[in-house]
Amino acid sequence: MNQPIKLQRALGLWSVVLFGLAYMTPMIVFGTFGALATTSGGTTPMAYLIAAGAILLTAISYGVMARVYPVAGSAYTYARRSLNGHVGFLVGWAVLLDYFFLPMVIWLIGGAYLSSAFPDVPAFVWILAFILLTTAVNLVGVVFASRVNLILMAVQLLVLIAFVALAARYVIAAQGPGGLLSVEPFFKADVPFSASIAGAAIAAYSFLGFDAVSTLTEETRDPARTMPKAILITAVAGGAIFVLSSYVTQLAHPGAVFQSVDSAATEIAAKIGGDAFVAIFLATLIVAQFTSGLAAQASVGRLLFAMGRDDVLPKAIFARLHPRWRTPVINLVMVGVVGLLALFMDITTSTSFINFGAFLAFTAVNLSVIALYLRGETQVRASGVLVGLIIPAVAAVCDLYLLGNLDWNAKILGLAWLVIGAVYLVYLTGGLRKAPPEMDFAE
Repeated sequence: MNQPIKLQRALGLWSVVLFGLAYMTPMIVFGTFGALATTSGGTTPMAYLIAAGAILLTAISYGVMARVYPVAGSAYTYARRSLNGHVGFLVGWAVLLDYFFLPMVIWLIGGAYLSSAFPDVPAFVWILAFILLTTAVNLVGVVFASRVNLILMAVQLLVLIAFVALAARYVIAAQGPGGLLSVEPFFKADVPFSASIAGAAIAAYSFLGFDAVSTLTEETRDPARTMPKAILITAVAGGAIFVLSSYVTQLAHPGAVFQSVDSAATEIAAKIGGDAFVAIFLATLIVAQFTSGLAAQASVGRLLFAMGRDDVLPKAIFARLHPRWRTPVINLVMVGVVGLLALFMDITTSTSFINFGAFLAFTAVNLSVIALYLRGETQVRASGVLVGLIIPAVAAVCDLYLLGNLDWNAKILGLAWLVIGAVYLVYLTGGLRKAPPEMDFAE
């Protein structure tokens, strides 16, 4: 009798952490620097520090849930099993918002930086080039992307370190070594704290990879012990990278005035390192955006396929594979078409839009911990009242508060997405009279 095929548990702690950091794309701190500096009034590192605090609290809740439910599925699975099947569906729908529109944001950032480097070429040309090239590669397979992931990660970190070092040298040359010690990037007399919080709502976009590691649960050795550690380490390491690099960058360019908000880091790179460094920086950023977009589009294409396979979405459309390439062609093309929205959006609104779904998912995970604690679940109770009740409650409030500080256009678009999901849920469950179909992430 044939044994069912299962995912291989081959990943250790640091393999999972590297996946999370690679998913985050460390250089995104520069890709969104202009939008963050403008929104926060030049207090970008404070925005990152606030976001990191909220994310770290939520990461503790993710660790608790990964210990209780050591299976793939992340926030969707946690909410479905801890709260309610219908709530779980809506959480999954909110997570789908992240996956579905993330490639669009990646292509928008890459297009903005290429447009600043080649101003004679219209921005829409670069965005279309990203979409067409990425979609074409994904249609025929994306195996090579996984092979270069670690190499690209190393290159990103080297360029990021070079950027920070050059920015520090620039500050020392202008103000002396003491210039590196300043509270200005965190607090400014003429900038209200609410501006830093608004920036934090955008900064959370950079942390999206920390919860993605939970999708590797069924491929990780001893996940009940490894996954909570990996989630926390990824969140802390990401926060440290973002706060430190944005701090030094903000010192090199105080304030929030740029020739182009969407490509501000190129302007700063020219100031601290000259044209040669701009070329290196831009090339690395574009390659990082391309590879990140490649992985993001492939991920959502396969997520939509899984949802179609499990009858969460119409099977006839979403559960089809190309007979030769064995890829979900319709899904990948659909994501490419959605990416065209980048032609009409800016980085601030688009990243905020993505964060709407993320904050809802984060809140649901925190509420899942609280629900299990109140129901007396053994492992959660063993964590104590601090981890099982107080921290998730504070984290949920922080997540909802940051959600409330998102760009208004993003909140409207996010609510519209949620309403569509609720209407579809009512249709799918015959007026909520039956449980929604469940996705099987182990396949």
